[in-house]
Amino acid sequence: MDRLFLDANVLFSAVYRPAAGLLQLWKLQDVKLYSSRYALEEARVNLTEDDQQKRLSRLTEKVQLFEAAGRELPRGVSLPEKDLPILLAAIEARCTHLLTGDVRHFGLYFGKKIEGVTIILPGDYLRNRRT
Repeated sequence: MDRLFLDANVLFSAVYRPAAGLLQLWKLQDVKLYSSRYALEEARVNLTEDDQQKRLSRLTEKVQLFEAAGRELPRGVSLPEKDLPILLAAIEARCTHLLTGDVRHFGLYFGKKIEGVTIILPGDYLRNRRT
């Protein structure tokens, strides 16, 4: 069973429009969804509509929250300070995948496994499941 950690931009994109394609993640039977309060708050502050906020609250009821452990990044990994809690929380939750749309900061690590966590675009994860 895959354990998917959802970055703030994935949460944001899933609730931005009522029929967002990323809602497929919540329909998968053989995965568990994880995120953090840090990611949740980052998504929340960028949503401007009440209905988006309500959708976020509903969706996150099915997401288990983990926080970053007080530890350093693995050797050879370099991320901006604001992204550290995301990867560290995914590692702490023992997730199999970190789903993020943050190509700028995580792009170098796409398709790579860091302490058991494969970093991948959410669309790529969904497409790879079908093959």
